Amino acid sequence: MGISTKNYCVILAGGKGHRLWPCSRESRPKQFVDFFGIGRTQLQQTFDRFARILPKENIFVCTNREYAPIVREQLEDLHEENLMVEPVNRGTAPSVAWADMRICRRDPEANVVITPSDQFVQDEEAFYQNIDEAFYFVSHRNSLLVLGVQPTRPEPGYGYIQKGELIIPERAPIPKISEVKSFVEKPERDFAQMFMESGEFLWNTGVILSSASYLNRCFRRLFPDVLEQFDSTVSSYTIEQEMAFVNEYYPSYPNLSIDQGVLEKCENVCVMRCDFGWADLGTWHSIYECMSRTGDDNVVVNSEVMIEDSHNNVIKLPKGRLGVISGLDGYIVAEEGNVLLICKKGDSSALVRKYVNEVKIKYGDEFV
Repeated sequence: MGISTKNYCVILAGGKGHRLWPCSRESRPKQFVDFFGIGRTQLQQTFDRFARILPKENIFVCTNREYAPIVREQLEDLHEENLMVEPVNRGTAPSVAWADMRICRRDPEANVVITPSDQFVQDEEAFYQNIDEAFYFVSHRNSLLVLGVQPTRPEPGYGYIQKGELIIPERAPIPKISEVKSFVEKPERDFAQMFMESGEFLWNTGVILSSASYLNRCFRRLFPDVLEQFDSTVSSYTIEQEMAFVNEYYPSYPNLSIDQGVLEKCENVCVMRCDFGWADLGTWHSIYECMSRTGDDNVVVNSEVMIEDSHNNVIKLPKGRLGVISGLDGYIVAEEGNVLLICKKGDSSALVRKYVNEVKIKYGDEFV
């Protein structure tokens, strides 16, 4: 697979990462943390992954003002004009609309892949093959294409995609792409169990592909007052003129995620069933599921520990700390800075979100 100058990538790197609290903090969320002690943060790994198949000048990063200095520090090869810094926080849909508008201006025939910055990909070569097939598909069809993977457990912390009618791609020996029948975001565990057993649902990886022009048309229907005014009032413009316009009108964008704002509202949305060993590294439970375990089914993340009579735990401690753990079963033990979290692993994403809100109210921002 060669590098195509027609293909672009937009990395979403503005999230707060509360579900991995306390190791993901508002001042430095999980995408900017070398969580596994491998020498590269999740953002850097995502950039590296796409830099293997795209020119670096075709990679954009969307973030907010608070995190822009961290992005610049961690991605020295990112072109400055490819850093899309939101004037105000408005969700992923407006930031992607802005990035796509800039890509369309650079190349009206471009294709684009939108990706979160915090994903685990086990089989990189299979991932690249799927991305190549997906780019081919969207370059020949006006459609949004989401990468989905087969569920391996009833995970309530993920989004699910219900497959509809099968579409036969022109260049694949085995049909992989279907129309999307419905999206379900973070269902209750009982429903997640039903989804997994039905065989009709895939996990939503959040990786979306489209031609840049078709994506722009989708956004025009969602944000017509902003996008159409920009195109009609400014036929040829500099980055400085664009930024002045965005600073003035960006607050009028609705606060929507790319899923809510685009996937659930646009026509011609499809899903490709992929198998590249995927996990959303946004929850403690997903960390537990995707990492190798000790003989007692404990996951120890880059930490020094002594463990006795303990099972099914996930443990993450700071460097220079030693944890001695005995008689613990099915817990999260996580420490960072001024916070130690010990809670049942179960449906940890809802629990941790609850604790973050309560801590913020009772003790203030310094602990969040």
